[in-house]
Amino acid sequence: MSATLIARDLAAGHGDRSLFTALDLVVAPGDVIGLVGANGAGKTTLLRTLAGLLPPESGSVTLGPPTANVGYLPQERERRAGETVRAFLGRRTGVAAAQAAMDAAADELAAGATGADDRYAAALERWLDLGGADLDERAATLAAGDLRIDLELPMTALSGGQAARAGMASLLLSRYDTYLLDEPTNDLDLAGLALLEQFVAGLRAGVVLVSHDREFLTRTVTKVLELDLHQQQTRVYGGGYASYLAERERARAHAREQYEEYADKKDELLERARIQRAWMEKGVRNARRKAPDNDKIGKNLRGETSEKQAAKARQTEKMIERLEVVEEPRKEWELRMEIAAAPRAGAVVATLRDAVVRRGSFTLGPVTLQIDWADRVAITGANGSGKSTLLAALLGRVGLNSGARHLGPGVVVGEVDQARGLFLGDLPLAQAFGAAVPTFSDAEVRTLLAKFGLRAAHVLRPAGSLSPGERTRAALALLQARGVNLLVLDEPTNHLDLPAIEQLESALSSYTGTLLLVTHDRRMLAAVRTNRHLEVSDGKVTG
Repeated sequence: MSATLIARDLAAGHGDRSLFTALDLVVAPGDVIGLVGANGAGKTTLLRTLAGLLPPESGSVTLGPPTANVGYLPQERERRAGETVRAFLGRRTGVAAAQAAMDAAADELAAGATGADDRYAAALERWLDLGGADLDERAATLAAGDLRIDLELPMTALSGGQAARAGMASLLLSRYDTYLLDEPTNDLDLAGLALLEQFVAGLRAGVVLVSHDREFLTRTVTKVLELDLHQQQTRVYGGGYASYLAERERARAHAREQYEEYADKKDELLERARIQRAWMEKGVRNARRKAPDNDKIGKNLRGETSEKQAAKARQTEKMIERLEVVEEPRKEWELRMEIAAAPRAGAVVATLRDAVVRRGSFTLGPVTLQIDWADRVAITGANGSGKSTLLAALLGRVGLNSGARHLGPGVVVGEVDQARGLFLGDLPLAQAFGAAVPTFSDAEVRTLLAKFGLRAAHVLRPAGSLSPGERTRAALALLQARGVNLLVLDEPTNHLDLPAIEQLESALSSYTGTLLLVTHDRRMLAAVRTNRHLEVSDGKVTG
């Protein structure tokens, strides 16, 4: 069915911090609205509020018709113990819940409960609308085709790439009336991104999505909703992502011009009033000092002049009061990132010789590979092809079933792994970060984290409670704290906001050590200078 989602005067916050207020949004059929903003601006909070999973602090969210199905796909895929891929697809498409509701209504119907027939009819209609009648057949076709995934595998046994394919399958199989997608591009390979773009472009339903893949946004969205945390403003831009970037720059330039014009005018009037007051006070002093007691005419003339100056000053002050105040645009917080380089290691940084790694039914290798000092290597390949396993083999994080590896003397590794695993525990962020850099004082830890946008509200929270984007910032801050000469980045743009991605690209341009970069971000691949390209396919490495 066609559905429209309407949000009116929404407000939300985190603790005592306001995220957004007075937010209005209409999601009509065919809309693809890109939701952008810095990490922590409230993008996920807004999606969860639109989905009905969080109550708004104020305002309302309504659906027309009220029976429409809204699908929310979160950015972190929950892997439940004992849940197969098939069950995961049923849960994520909403079919499993609809089936349970239909079964419960059927039991009530058999028991002769009052109103059970109406409840069963409604549950059946919902199950059919969500695609329950042919889900198994469609899932089998998809699993045997482009996504190549075993439906009976436990979700907890999947690699990161396989989990990404399962998440992609759950989206392709879903039949919602409105879609709320939180980072659907994360971990997708180029083929998966193409499928996702095709899927979103073909939807008649309305879509609100969060993505930090600039190329994906450019190709898909028809409008952009910006959550500007620093200005405490929300604004909808029409015309797609490229138009949004251009219009935003024009709007910011215009706001700056308006403020500077106001500030210049106010300064000019304040200076005029100051001079007029000074002349008035000087005239009064002169009148008292120079006028003889019997020179009433001169005294009166000087007094009149002083009064005129006072009147002019009052007139100028009234002009200042009547000026329409223009607030100064807040200077946006900007990540200024550097990657500290450790002293150079030897000429050969890492090697694999006929290395083989077996993980269940997957085999990487045999791989023979040498990484030399200052190599800048882009590593690409489909999800599940073995890219992360290759990195783990090079760094010694997994054992080799055969062959040999060598990590050169003096190599200091700095890593941003796909899971951002260092900051997943219950320790407060400041404590978890400090444990990784024991030479830093608590004040130094807090100062560095603040430079990455992680302030007092973040550092005392359990690290695992932070958003994925905030944990990514912490991982990047650690690279700045440590001196590294082998930098390993596994999908570093996942969860990272757009300005921070651009700052990371800039930092990589000046980094002089060895770089291993795994990414499917097409713009990052074009922006970051590399001198080698390794392609991983079905456990084989070429290049």
